[in-house]
Amino acid sequence: MTPTWNPERLARAVAAATGVHLVVEGPCPGGQIGAAYVRWPDGHLAVLSWGPGVPLAQARRGPFAVADALRADGYPAPATELAADTSDGLAVVQELLPGAPPQHVDEELLARALELNGRHASALATRADVPAYPLYLREDGPGYCLHGPVRLFSPQAAALERRITAIGHDHPDHLAGTDAVHGDFHHQNLLIRDGRITGVIDWDGAGRGDRRFDLVTLRFGLRPDNSTDGARARLDTILDAMPDEVLRPAWAHMSLRMADWAIRHFSPADVPYWLDLAETRL
Repeated sequence: MTPTWNPERLARAVAAATGVHLVVEGPCPGGQIGAAYVRWPDGHLAVLSWGPGVPLAQARRGPFAVADALRADGYPAPATELAADTSDGLAVVQELLPGAPPQHVDEELLARALELNGRHASALATRADVPAYPLYLREDGPGYCLHGPVRLFSPQAAALERRITAIGHDHPDHLAGTDAVHGDFHHQNLLIRDGRITGVIDWDGAGRGDRRFDLVTLRFGLRPDNSTDGARARLDTILDAMPDEVLRPAWAHMSLRMADWAIRHFSPADVPYWLDLAETRL
């Protein structure tokens, strides 16, 4: 049976494992899966998240190490206040950063996001132990990037999956490079206050690789209803200039990720948008 997110149960598991009693205040907004506000015994608020099937040692070597490397240079990633293996899975309590996700991305906000992405460059040059970011172009990912649902959805989707698999046979299974890769660098994982980006959240899938992968992720999150034409056009120009050996596997990964996710979690009427977007660069 697939485990389900229950913040109160996870808080009880944290208490049993660590002796720290957290009070769940409610879910975090913005569509985050497995994240809730919690209050520490001293009264300050933080964010509790959940990693079923992810051991603490793995998180320390991967996502925690990536965020910590950037934080050491003043990057606005949240600090980890507590992390523990519990009976309910990995529990992570992180600093609550100020701000809220933007509702609309214009060229000015895009420029700030691009500046942050530039700071990912070579951030893991001395951390060869951090795992390279996986692409899952030939095999299923752990609960996402599933090939089967895409193959079975429609002839268009099946043809897309075949192209993705073919790209996987022509490229490595993991990203190359020593940059920090967030892995889910879309606008809803940015926090904004007074026009500034005050935080980048949700580092659960972070790894080592090529920072430009995150720009592909950012592009998949921008739609006509949440961004300006100018912002999308500028980002498209940046993607157009990327080397094929970087852009093609990154676009294939995001195509698979979003097509599979839409098929399994969205309305069937939403799926064609993602299939059509995928085909624009494949």
